[in-house]
Amino acid sequence: MRIFVTNDDGIDSLGLHILARAMLPFGEVVVGAPDTEYSGASSSFGALHLIRPELHKANIEGIDEAWSITGPPALCVMFARLGAFGEPFDLVVSGINPGANVGRSVYHSGTIGACLTARNGGINGVAVSQSVDEGGYMGQGIEEMLKNQKWDSAAEIAAIAVEEMSTNLPKEASVLNINVPNLELSEMKGWRETKVGTDLIRQMTQVDIEPKIGHEGTFHLKLKWGERIPPSSIEDDVGAVANGYVSISWLSRLISQGPPIESSVEGRFNSVFES
Repeated sequence: MRIFVTNDDGIDSLGLHILARAMLPFGEVVVGAPDTEYSGASSSFGALHLIRPELHKANIEGIDEAWSITGPPALCVMFARLGAFGEPFDLVVSGINPGANVGRSVYHSGTIGACLTARNGGINGVAVSQSVDEGGYMGQGIEEMLKNQKWDSAAEIAAIAVEEMSTNLPKEASVLNINVPNLELSEMKGWRETKVGTDLIRQMTQVDIEPKIGHEGTFHLKLKWGERIPPSSIEDDVGAVANGYVSISWLSRLISQGPPIESSVEGRFNSVFES
């Protein structure tokens, strides 16, 4: 099995390196990750008519082939799908992201966006994220925060999932979203198959606009965060991880739905095209 490993935190992320090495028992591993931070990039490629992406060889201990790419993780996966790194891949594994990708953050995650892009090309994907200690909700990439990450725990959980998938890949390309509490494996309460939640443990509540001194007409935008609200239910991904459980969620495609009861858009179009 050929496994393409990527992330949204960049080629130098320790979580990426540990995850890639954890995949070695299950097949041929190639790493292709952004050359810089792309958290929150979702499934974006960037403006392909404006950018000229480049590949640069990278060195990751224990990994034979690794590349940094001047673009977001979804673009890295698209290049892999199109043959930039040789034969087709059977699986894309993305992570380990410092910070759980649960609830509404699923929409914005570059970690997950890489796997959604893989699925669009007929390749199964596994997204791996790990919660962070208090303070990490204010933003990723904080060195002090990252020192507390128990990367090996998340890598071990990812390896369990990939080991099973390696012998029984879904016939229809699917995306498995794994979120792991920042605990030793022995400290975790278990695992839950969860739905995607609608809330976050801590949410942005306000933005302040402050003048940038010495730059007329330019302003700083400063986010304010609400109080931490510990969820009680373990049936969704937000609550499961917050309460010490591994969360696994199979993510569906975006699908259409019927119009809201209040919608008058359809009637208006009828009046335009039937007149």
